[in-house]
Amino acid sequence: MDFFYAIYNILWGDLIRIPLPGGSVLGLSLLVLILIPAGIYFTVRTRFLPFRLFPEMLRITVENRKGSEKEAISGVQALIVSTATRVGMGNLVGVVAAISAGGAGAVFWMWAIALLGSSTAFVEATLAQLYKEKDPLYGGYRGGPAYYIHSYFVKEKGKSRKSVLAILFAISGLICWCGISQVIGNSVSSAFANAFHIPPIWTTVFLVILAAVIVLRKHATVRVLDVMVPVMAAAYFIITIYIIVTNLGQLPGVFERIFAEAFGLRQAVAGGIGAVIMNGAKRGLFSNEAGSGSAPCAAAAADISHPAKEGLLQAFGVFIDTLVICSCTAMIMLLTPEELTAGLEGMDLLQVSMRYHMGEFGVVFIAVILWLFSFSTFIGILFYARPNIAYLFGDNWLSQTLYKVLALIMLFIGGLAAYTFVWDLGDVGVGLMTVFNMIALVPLGSKAVESLREYEGHLAAGKRV
Repeated sequence: MDFFYAIYNILWGDLIRIPLPGGSVLGLSLLVLILIPAGIYFTVRTRFLPFRLFPEMLRITVENRKGSEKEAISGVQALIVSTATRVGMGNLVGVVAAISAGGAGAVFWMWAIALLGSSTAFVEATLAQLYKEKDPLYGGYRGGPAYYIHSYFVKEKGKSRKSVLAILFAISGLICWCGISQVIGNSVSSAFANAFHIPPIWTTVFLVILAAVIVLRKHATVRVLDVMVPVMAAAYFIITIYIIVTNLGQLPGVFERIFAEAFGLRQAVAGGIGAVIMNGAKRGLFSNEAGSGSAPCAAAAADISHPAKEGLLQAFGVFIDTLVICSCTAMIMLLTPEELTAGLEGMDLLQVSMRYHMGEFGVVFIAVILWLFSFSTFIGILFYARPNIAYLFGDNWLSQTLYKVLALIMLFIGGLAAYTFVWDLGDVGVGLMTVFNMIALVPLGSKAVESLREYEGHLAAGKRV
């Protein structure tokens, strides 16, 4: 346990502490030290892709062209799968926690990190496409960091048959997703107990049975997410727009507060500017998952006409997650009088905010949305697990099914009780995934940049690929 928590502290703890005016300290964890410089590097290498090519991202998203492979998924379907896992309870409870600890200014830094993260997301998704391979079990394609890490360290470096780093990434991913399964079970059962007074056992049993029906069928995952993700995201966005419109007079004050607290002297003098920056930065990094290597597992499955197109779609996914969904939660909170939310945190704070804006319907709505966000995340992470299980254990249905059963068991256990250690295990898993992924992502990034240049060359010549 001491060894485990030592790794946890290295990944998530303050590895470097920088003194700031007013007695505040800017604590930088290993992941922040890796992801933010990488985001800046890839943003420069892609010539500020998030700003230049945003219209092209929108065009590709509505294009929705199906590939030639019968059982493969389209680029937009891959975006929906990755959005299902990005848009989870972190968009609700995580944003609440960031604002509670760092104030309204944390929202600005959340936005800033999303812009950097979209460049990283482009690079890893494009590489997933460049190094994808046929999937003999599910049909279509598979890939992700384990596969491009393998290609870099084995094929290009001439080492042993399997890459140790790729194996470590795959194992870290499977550990992470098991931990997340338990967190999902606990979050859903707790939300329904608070909103509807339903005993956790009934919520959990229903959740596990429904999940089993979907994930144990060969092609049900993508079909279910195709319907669920757009509906839940649109519903949350529409409700937020309604809340903003009914509080339109307060909106200028909210934006003034966000920008004032992001750079304000009051926070610096009070010694809180470090918390403002880091809570926003961490929420942006951990919500959009850029650099962790999760989303490329879906991106590789897409049958799309050019690798850079899937990269642009996944970059757009970061915008959806942070600039839209996370911002919705921030607006719901910041448009609520501060005296009503003083001393509250987590779901309690969000439910009070929704009750203020929409009465008891708001409390019910946020519980249902949490269920949808969490359930779609569970289905999505089992899609992510497929190529990593195949890399570790080969192409066989036994290993694929056993992992799904293990995840369902973790979902059931989580619904009945919260085990902090398993939650921390998930955090360590995603932290290690990020470290192992970035080791290969930086040297391989030039291939993604070359792919982008080729794609932009086609656009310049008037060709649509």
